[in-house]
Amino acid sequence: MNLTKIFGLSRGVKCALDRSAHGSLFGNVNTQARCKSKLTRPKAIETNRYRKSEETIGLYGYCLLGIPIATFALGTWQIKRWRWKLDLIESLKQRTSAEPIDLPSDLNELKDKEYYRMKVKGKFLYEREFLIGPRSLILNGEAVSEKGGGIFSRKSGTGYYVITPFRLEDRDLTIMVNRGWIPRHDRSTFKMGNKITDTVEIIGIIRATEKRPQFMPDNAPAKGVWHYRDLDAMAKVTESEPIYIELLAEYGTPQGPIGGQTKVTLRNEHLSYIITWYSLSACTSYMWFRQFVQKLPLI
Repeated sequence: MNLTKIFGLSRGVKCALDRSAHGSLFGNVNTQARCKSKLTRPKAIETNRYRKSEETIGLYGYCLLGIPIATFALGTWQIKRWRWKLDLIESLKQRTSAEPIDLPSDLNELKDKEYYRMKVKGKFLYEREFLIGPRSLILNGEAVSEKGGGIFSRKSGTGYYVITPFRLEDRDLTIMVNRGWIPRHDRSTFKMGNKITDTVEIIGIIRATEKRPQFMPDNAPAKGVWHYRDLDAMAKVTESEPIYIELLAEYGTPQGPIGGQTKVTLRNEHLSYIITWYSLSACTSYMWFRQFVQKLPLI
């Protein structure tokens, strides 16, 4: 009869009975070995297994785990940048396609009106005009150099913007107008082009001052050298207000500067960045799993 089933004897008591049944505590080596195996604690085995796993991964393995985590975080950050760029492109599109506004009586209202179209009427003051550049030619809101040439070669796509003061008819105020782009070889003769001397109504896109681009030299107003748009310094030299508009293409001078020099397209490559970072995260996660998880010993 099986006593363990009847009385619910423990495993240790059962082993003692087995030893007694064989005549002596030291009489049967096989029985002792069997009892010793049964008395082994499974929890100790599990504890040793986990301790062995931690020792196998080590500090080096956990440091490498930071690679897939970091690339995943960068991919998530690029999603936010992608949404921000889409909103910026939509806002730019709405502003440049809105109805032209009139010059407000309070000029401070123009601070948040960049890329809006503004309508003014007056006369150009050609004796004070100057050049900004070198700059790339812009056609249909995109730089020719970024299109890869087109009807203009890359060499001919480099030139200068012609900035001319514009005195308003209805108020004692002078602003600055970017009349358009001229090629580099016309730099010395740009003042000899066709000019409109009568009062004219024009529409241009409002632009704010521009920070000096990286690696670009500083402006030299005393020498008449301008590399970037500094409205305060330009207004001081031309005796005008720091208000600057870029003439629309349809208001350009015939056989004169090419108008429409406002870049209205923005590069949006964040989607490719998202795919790149998430792909790197997935690949490095799989490599880490193969190296530090699948190769771990069971015990």
